[in-house]
Amino acid sequence: MSNQMMGVDVGGSGIKGGIVDLVTGELVGERHKLKTPKPSKPKAVTQIIAEVIAMAEWDGPIGCTLPGPVQGGLMQTAANVDDGWIGRGAEYLSQRLKRPVTLMNDADAAGVAEMAWGIGRDHPARSGVVILLTFGTGIGSAVFTNGELVSNTELGHLQMWDDSAEVRASSNAKDSEKLSWEEWAERVSAYLQYVEALFWPQLFIFGGGVSRKHEKFLHLLETRTPIVPAALRNNAGIAGVALAASRGEQP
Repeated sequence: MSNQMMGVDVGGSGIKGGIVDLVTGELVGERHKLKTPKPSKPKAVTQIIAEVIAMAEWDGPIGCTLPGPVQGGLMQTAANVDDGWIGRGAEYLSQRLKRPVTLMNDADAAGVAEMAWGIGRDHPARSGVVILLTFGTGIGSAVFTNGELVSNTELGHLQMWDDSAEVRASSNAKDSEKLSWEEWAERVSAYLQYVEALFWPQLFIFGGGVSRKHEKFLHLLETRTPIVPAALRNNAGIAGVALAASRGEQP
């Protein structure tokens, strides 16, 4: 197995990728990012993925994430990308990118990275239930029990406030509604309390782009469960899916 692999993380607003050192989980060289096309139809998104790969000058297989559950290499739903992705996935991308592609849920990939190289690697809670939550366009989740991933949990779609939780508590909701950190933290606390009542985790890992600003809101969150910011921040999805691709793991 080579000690490098490329990962591409497709989100609702941006597509980012880079070459990952599989020993350290760190990026080798630059991270490349382009905007997710609107609408995010498969052909348009695949073209941007190809551009990101070209920017990295990578010639080989890749790991790629999409924001939705992935089973048998196929997208099952598409909450934050175009519905045209449903029923498509790894084979579709492989044919058009002309290289092997491992496809994975974006939050699951971020969680894999945090458990391999980040907060979850040596944390005492690793022997219990650890939940990583990514706050961005939506809310993604990765649940681990005794260090093993429970795939495709999609906890951002729990029903709260007469809607999916992510509609009211995502980072996107904070920005679009112009919420203060205090107002947003109140919603996030309610959401986290709901999740912990269902799963009784030993640790929450707070990820997504907003985790870069954790000092502004983490102390405002009220939960029984300890909360720590993700160590790999917004590169976690890239690193985790690259690791999965290097292992030949296809959900």
